[in-house]
Amino acid sequence: MNMKPIGDLILVEEQEKTKKTVSGIIIPDGVEGDYIYAKVISTGRGLFTQTGNRIPMTVHVGDTVVLHKNQSGANKKIKLEDKEYLLLHESEIVMVSV
Repeated sequence: MNMKPIGDLILVEEQEKTKKTVSGIIIPDGVEGDYIYAKVISTGRGLFTQTGNRIPMTVHVGDTVVLHKNQSGANKKIKLEDKEYLLLHESEIVMVSV
């Protein structure tokens, strides 16, 4: 990919939704909750403070992040190289894998 997010923007790819639990129970649509898991594909370098110091990003490429479904609207979707991604601000992410 020849494009990179700027500032505090993060490019993520939504993970496949699990339709079945490990024990084999099938999960119907709408039951999986209000959150989406996504993999970080690319990040900006961070924002600057008023004094010119850079605030580093807290998420990195390859991290798995969790965001609320409200943050995944059509205005956040972007298509690059025939794949669909979400472009978010770092502050829209609620959790990151450790």
